[in-house]
Amino acid sequence: MIEILRPGPLTTVQDLGRPGHAALGVGTGGAADRGSLRLANRLVGNAESAAALEMTCGGLTVRFLTPLTLALTGAPCPATLDGRPIGMNAPVHAAAGQELTVGFPTRALRTYLAVRGGIDIPPVLGSRSTDTLSGIGPAPLTAGARLPKGTAALRFPPVDFAPRREFPLEAVLHIVPGPRTDWFTPEALTTLCTSAYETTADSNRVGARLAGPPLERAIHHELPPEGMVRGALQIPPNGQPVLFLADHPVTGGYPVIAVVHEADLDQAAQLRPGQTVRFQSSPRRRALRNRRAYLPGTT
Repeated sequence: MIEILRPGPLTTVQDLGRPGHAALGVGTGGAADRGSLRLANRLVGNAESAAALEMTCGGLTVRFLTPLTLALTGAPCPATLDGRPIGMNAPVHAAAGQELTVGFPTRALRTYLAVRGGIDIPPVLGSRSTDTLSGIGPAPLTAGARLPKGTAALRFPPVDFAPRREFPLEAVLHIVPGPRTDWFTPEALTTLCTSAYETTADSNRVGARLAGPPLERAIHHELPPEGMVRGALQIPPNGQPVLFLADHPVTGGYPVIAVVHEADLDQAAQLRPGQTVRFQSSPRRRALRNRRAYLPGTT
């Protein structure tokens, strides 16, 4: 069992989500930064889809009631095990009764805690993830909650450390224009790709709200609701982009000027309030190179 002593600003259980239920109005959800979740699970010998804890702005303290192996990935945070510092991106063995304290990240936003065997809570629609928009899945964690540790695990990997590049101070996300580029003036896409936008404090797992030069529309009448995807840049009437993240709605009524490449979505999930982001319209091949620079060792 894992006992939550202090949950921090927002800590949820996340796996790779529940795809295939959009017809029911339920999005895929799952970890906002899937690459970091997968890495944490690999480091402790789990399947990549195992459930782990996602922290927003750190601040977590837990007590382990049984011996286990853990790993922290994602946004770099100072962490201690019974007061002794431990590192990120490496497996750590904890004894029964020891307490893990995770501080606040120095860069980025979301940190992942995986334990060998995974978090073994009952799945809902095939996933253990918390969906903050629909309310499906377990509620965000509170002090006193106890989480059972699973037993299904694979062999440990042949490495004990996974080096990762430092998170950038200014993110660059690659986009594919459309599907509603024609709803905007010819200058709007140029403005999007030549301006810096700031991530606002109104951002969450549903989407990152951005502030910068407004994107002007050429068509102003209402758009019938249409399907939305993670990474869609939806533009409401004020012209300020909203970048959809893991818990985005399955439909939306504002036009989407562009969609962020899937290869950059993990980096998008790590945007923190006050951080600037730029967009580049580029082919898939360049976006994949950008992903490899962000996550060394990925293919």
